[in-house]
Amino acid sequence: MMKLQWIERDGQLICGERIFDPSGLGWISGAISNHNAENVTPPQALQRLAVRQSLKRVPIGIIGPREATPAQYDLAEQVGAALADHGLQLLCGGKTGVMEAACKGHASKGGLPIGILPDEEWQAANPYVAIPIASGIGPARNAIIARACLALIAIGGGVGTLSEMALGLQFNRLVLAMADAPPVIGASVIATVDEALERIAAHLFKIL
Repeated sequence: MMKLQWIERDGQLICGERIFDPSGLGWISGAISNHNAENVTPPQALQRLAVRQSLKRVPIGIIGPREATPAQYDLAEQVGAALADHGLQLLCGGKTGVMEAACKGHASKGGLPIGILPDEEWQAANPYVAIPIASGIGPARNAIIARACLALIAIGGGVGTLSEMALGLQFNRLVLAMADAPPVIGASVIATVDEALERIAAHLFKIL
C-alpha cells in the first residue's frame, strides 16, 4: 500500500509528489509544503480531513435486514458512528433494523443520516434519519442506494440485501460483507469496524 503523509500546518494529505484534493477526491500535482510531514494510516487521514471539514461527503451505504439480530444491530450502530467520526456520509434505506441502528450511531456522533425510503411519504423513516427521501418506488430504490454510494457495507441480510450487494458490484462499487451477510462473489468478507474503515479509506484514497 502507498504511504500517506499529513502536513498539519497546511492541511495537506500527500502521497509521494502528489496532493490529495478533498473536494474532487483525487490526487493532483501541486506545491507541497516544506514543513514536517507525519505518516498516517488511511483512517487517520480521513479523520484529519474531517476535522478540517474539507472532504467531499460522498455517501457510504450501510445495508441489511429490517429484522436485525441484537449483534447485527449493535455492529451497525458502531459502524454508523465510525463513519460520522471519520467525516463520512451515511446513506441507507431509512427503515428499521440494521438501517435504524446505523442511523442511530451516525446521528450520535453528529452525523446527518440520509434515508432513501421505498415509501411514498417521508414519515415512514426511522426516527434517526435526518434527511428522509421518499422515493415511492418500493424495492427498486435499492438500485439508487447502490448507484449513489462510494461503497456498501452489508451487515446481515436476506434477498433485499443480496440485491443491493449485486447491484453495487455491477456498478463497480466496493462491497464489504459483515455479520453473516449473503455470500456474493466479489464482496470482501470482513469482521471488524476497523477493517471496514481501513478498506473504505484505502478505496477512497485509491491506494488499494
